Amino acid sequence: MARKQHITIFTTASLPWMTGTAVNPLFRAAYLAKAGDWEVMLVVPWLSKGDQLLVYPNKMKFSVPGEQEGYVRRWLEERIGLLPKFEIKFYPGKFSTEKRSILPAGDITQTVSDDKADIAVLEEPEHLTWYHHGRRWKNKFRKVIGVVHTNYLEYVKREKNGYIHAFLLKHINSWVTDIYCHKVIRLSAATQEVPRSIVCNVHGVNPKFIEIGKLKHQQISQREQAFFKGAYYIGKMVWSKGYTELLQLLQKHQKELSGLKMELYGSGEDSDEVKASAEKLNLDVRVYPGRDHGDSIFHDYKVFINPSTTDVVCTTTAEALAMGKIVICANHPSNEFFKRFPNCHMYNTEKEFVRLTMKALAEEPIPLSEELRHELSWEAATERFVRVADIAPIMSIKQHSPSPQYFMYISPDELKKNMEEASAFFHNAISGFETARCVFGAIPNTLQPDEQQCKELGWRLQE
Repeated sequence: MARKQHITIFTTASLPWMTGTAVNPLFRAAYLAKAGDWEVMLVVPWLSKGDQLLVYPNKMKFSVPGEQEGYVRRWLEERIGLLPKFEIKFYPGKFSTEKRSILPAGDITQTVSDDKADIAVLEEPEHLTWYHHGRRWKNKFRKVIGVVHTNYLEYVKREKNGYIHAFLLKHINSWVTDIYCHKVIRLSAATQEVPRSIVCNVHGVNPKFIEIGKLKHQQISQREQAFFKGAYYIGKMVWSKGYTELLQLLQKHQKELSGLKMELYGSGEDSDEVKASAEKLNLDVRVYPGRDHGDSIFHDYKVFINPSTTDVVCTTTAEALAMGKIVICANHPSNEFFKRFPNCHMYNTEKEFVRLTMKALAEEPIPLSEELRHELSWEAATERFVRVADIAPIMSIKQHSPSPQYFMYISPDELKKNMEEASAFFHNAISGFETARCVFGAIPNTLQPDEQQCKELGWRLQE
């Protein structure tokens, strides 16, 4: 039998942190393994106990990686049933309180042995390679696919001197993805364009949301009332996650939206400010702590209002559509994938927002067709990923004898490759200096993992 190719998925977060880069790569690994054509490994960050307390909810912490792996597998099994066979490994990571994200410590390519280094999938490739120092990804793996999850430029623009920082970050992102990835998948055109990239939504929704939608469809077909509540929004409670736009729209159009009842669900650094702003409105807008979107409390809402434009592809929008709800969102590149869904109503102006919101509250959702329901599934997302990443099992290619060349002739492809190698060498050299790393925003002392993390992961401490 021919040897199966190995796919290794590296990501920047892990459960129990309920963030997109923890959840979506986990589903991707499971559904690629379920397809059965590859040997699959998921590689996630391992944090010190101090960082775990900063990142994970309800003060959850794990003593050893195996304990956290057990938690991740149980969480997944509760959502998709019997688990396909795939491996989970950990790399040393450190949490940046400034960036609110986890950064790798040391050369994380060493988590994979050379005999299994076929295909690497870098979830958030720019994030994983900003400070990478060690073996070059393209030299280690036969093929490196990047999947861009985050609209970093949009977030940075909202900070002090944001447009200057965004200009620099744009060029750094383009540089590191070019030298470390063979191909990059952008989930939507809301992300910056980088070399060798293609736009395709390769994410699906948790199967439980599709089951909820089927139940609602059944209730409607039996002429039962499926939705008893009005409008809601759910998202991390920070201003940049759509709360700024939403509260501005509600504040400006209180008169036209009189009678609107809306609930906001979320937890985050700006919770108190959001709640205070909502209380100033003359509308019935209530604010509650964050919950899992699959919670039964959300099943009976009819309208999901999401004005956020910082997302790349909003997971909660996809989940709401899967549950059979009407969605009101901005006509923005991040929402392009949802245009095909009849329950997704997009506005271009504030006036349209008001009209579509009031219309949605007065009408019933259109039941999803089987074809559109499939489009939201992880099965369909995996099919799209395999197609655009071009990772179907490869046939051996016959090597041709090199054609005669003129003396000292260098082909354009060779020249490009040599320039790329030089660029990668330069990046590796800079990222090897602690001072340079810190100037560009790296966490101090992340050139190598610390002794405790090496011990917990079974890594050899570098001299």
